[in-house]
Amino acid sequence: MNATPDTPKTVLVTGASTFLGGYLVTRLAQNPAIERVLAVDSRQPSKDMLRRMGRAEFLRVDIRRPTIAKVIEQSQVDTVVHAATSVMDTAAHSPAIKEFNVIGAMQVCAACQRSESVKRLVLRSTGMVYGASSADPAHFSEDTQARREPVTGFGRDLLDIEGYARGLGRRRTDIAVTIVRPAAILGPQIDTRMSMYFSSSVVPVVIGHEPRLQFLHEEDALAALEHATLTGRPGTFNVAGDGVVTLTQAIRRSGRVELPVLAGMLGPVAGVLRGVGMSKMLADQANYLTYGRVLETTRMRRDLGFMPKYSSTETLDDFIKRRPLEPVVSAATWRGLEQRITDAARVLA
Repeated sequence: MNATPDTPKTVLVTGASTFLGGYLVTRLAQNPAIERVLAVDSRQPSKDMLRRMGRAEFLRVDIRRPTIAKVIEQSQVDTVVHAATSVMDTAAHSPAIKEFNVIGAMQVCAACQRSESVKRLVLRSTGMVYGASSADPAHFSEDTQARREPVTGFGRDLLDIEGYARGLGRRRTDIAVTIVRPAAILGPQIDTRMSMYFSSSVVPVVIGHEPRLQFLHEEDALAALEHATLTGRPGTFNVAGDGVVTLTQAIRRSGRVELPVLAGMLGPVAGVLRGVGMSKMLADQANYLTYGRVLETTRMRRDLGFMPKYSSTETLDDFIKRRPLEPVVSAATWRGLEQRITDAARVLA
């Protein structure tokens, strides 16, 4: 790829040990128009990931420490991609996770503000900042405020982090700040809470609700971050595949078995189903699977100039095809699950 006036020269990517961060580094390192790529993380990437990164330089740095400012200054970084938030996809939220999210983002933004070389910041955010509730509009545009703003969890963290990034843009008008808000990411390689949900043989659903869902293929998520890094177009952008899929359609296409539960019971029932591969379900995911969330993507196409390769349905189908799912549970297992759920309901009553 030939260099253009907008092509960054030295790019620093946080979260290099995560799927999105690591593979983004790989893509950028393969671009000869970029002179230097720095991969930063407090954890060592896998040997396979380090090999894939090629000429990129890995630096073991905790972004919660002022050391990140020294790295940016000494390396004369002109573009920072804060992708470290991708490590939160499957983790349970905790005070330590919140500290990493919030303090890490504060340090990265402060380092960019003090740097004379940084001209571009790309933040990997999430559609979770819109929350999910019965009062939601049919589509969330980038200017739509959450009807019920997240007060805890990853959505709250990312709302705060976006605030730091926008504050940086106001204080340093010479720095282009790009915020990317992907929909739920699915793919054959990346592990997310939704991929773990659909990988369970039995999936709980709320009686009387038919949430509409959007998906973003892992390859499109990487391509969107790469595009934002290379073009440097400021603004906030929803990123999602075309179309929507209802939860019932998604479950049937993936060959899972629905387990109807009462509203407010998704979390407790998911806990009962841990024995058949169901991951722990946090409150924000339970709300998403009850009410759904659809992002409006006009700005993605018109202003960011990005078009996903996969639609929401194609993303789901590729996930099903390339990531073999466990067979449906046996009748004996069903009876055992029913008894455990009945026992749990009695305790909660």
